[in-house]
Amino acid sequence: MPDSLNTLLELNGYTFRLDKGYWVKFEAYLVKSTEQIPHGISYCITLHDRHNRRIVGFDNAHGYPSKSRRKKFGCRRVTWDHKHNCETVSLYDFESAVQLIEDFWEEVSKIV
Repeated sequence: MPDSLNTLLELNGYTFRLDKGYWVKFEAYLVKSTEQIPHGISYCITLHDRHNRRIVGFDNAHGYPSKSRRKKFGCRRVTWDHKHNCETVSLYDFESAVQLIEDFWEEVSKIV
């Protein structure tokens, strides 16, 4: 198993307190690969404010409403990977566990 995947899986269940009352929660575990979760990793990584509101989140726990569910070359998108930015939900192209972690912390650094 790649080290980056191990790192993500080892973060499962951890909560980290940040400045100004923000906090981060990691959930990640192996699941059977499906059409919706082809990489076999179920994840939910979130940033919350001091009022426990989710500010940013990356997850694949459910499908999401999108006007454009198409990938490159016009194929229908069926994976559940997406990003929450407050109330806005958008497509997230999962590449790897390490990229997911980097993308998440990049979004956090824009806020905290």
